[in-house]
Amino acid sequence: MSLSRKIAVAGVYEHPTRFAPDKSMYQIMAESVRGALDDCGLTIKDVDGLLTAGMGMGPMGIVGFCDYLNLTPNYLDGTNIGGSSFVAHTAHAAAAIHAGLCDVAVVVYGSTAASSRFAIGTGGGHGGGDPCDQYELPFGPTTVGAYAMIAQRHMHDYGTTPEQLAEIAVTMRLHASMNPVAKYRDLITVEDVLASRVISSPLHLLDCCIISDGGGALVITSAERARDLKKKPAYLLGAGETVRHAARGRRDFLEIAAAQSGRLAFERAGVAHKDIDMAMIYDSFTITVLSTLENLGFCKRGEGGPFVSGGRLRFDGALPINTDGGGLSSNHPGMRGMFLVIEAVKQLRGECGPRQVKNCRTALVHGTGGALGTRHSGATLILTNQ
Repeated sequence: MSLSRKIAVAGVYEHPTRFAPDKSMYQIMAESVRGALDDCGLTIKDVDGLLTAGMGMGPMGIVGFCDYLNLTPNYLDGTNIGGSSFVAHTAHAAAAIHAGLCDVAVVVYGSTAASSRFAIGTGGGHGGGDPCDQYELPFGPTTVGAYAMIAQRHMHDYGTTPEQLAEIAVTMRLHASMNPVAKYRDLITVEDVLASRVISSPLHLLDCCIISDGGGALVITSAERARDLKKKPAYLLGAGETVRHAARGRRDFLEIAAAQSGRLAFERAGVAHKDIDMAMIYDSFTITVLSTLENLGFCKRGEGGPFVSGGRLRFDGALPINTDGGGLSSNHPGMRGMFLVIEAVKQLRGECGPRQVKNCRTALVHGTGGALGTRHSGATLILTNQ
């Protein structure tokens, strides 16, 4: 089944908050839905599909949010695969619309991770979780520890340097400096990154994503209907999603889910890497960006260090990445895939002001959920404005 150019992202909205102790998660979500519908000129009465997930949402969370909105949709999807969920939701909404299950779907996320002081990925030896966790939780693993091991392995095998990782953080901060709603906008240098304290060797504080409140929403509909709406739509060309896990102890930890989801997205979109004008890559840590670019095929394995150097990832570079400032500097309310899609659509519309990528026609979005060093998901989209 081909969805190429048949489905469009018609409306987007990023909630401007980065710290909102006066708001609930549902309030941020509802305000984001309203913003995305206003963006494309539709109303809540037009919505007959809803897709959402969240750290603070239980199994029936999506039903509770429908109650909050007084919405009774024809299609629901509460798939939660971590930070990549909303990238995957975009593809799921497209498939549902193509199958006639709904006409206008909203993908939405909201979080009060910062104001609620939610300890994200800090490990511990108690609690439930997935069945596989029984073998890991007693030893108190942390998310940053898992990513640090990936970075250590990459450095050991390929000579990747802390300076190369630091340049990723420096570039994201440059982009954030041009984003009025980014949490951190003061420019930093490679030296600043290396001088920040070590969190889990070799990753420094500025190699790690920030924690914020935040939210956002997308409106997905058919390309035919989107043509008559308020804003120029972004059309879906291709998508892919999958997972990677420990495979009963046998796994190459430098091959991540992006290797499979990216290949599927490119095949289904019918485009090549040279056709991508900018990309939004999940940046939970600097090593996440480097490893994802390799696995997506933008460079060969082991060449990520030199590839991310020399300004290549800048908004005016050869492959602009995370032009909103990313999770490293703009926002990261626990699950960041939503904001990857929003920024890609804004770039394709030419709405990004001083950080706008010139002649931006085709964008790639890749979300990661979970942790690269243990179990994680990957979801890839390729979007175009043509």
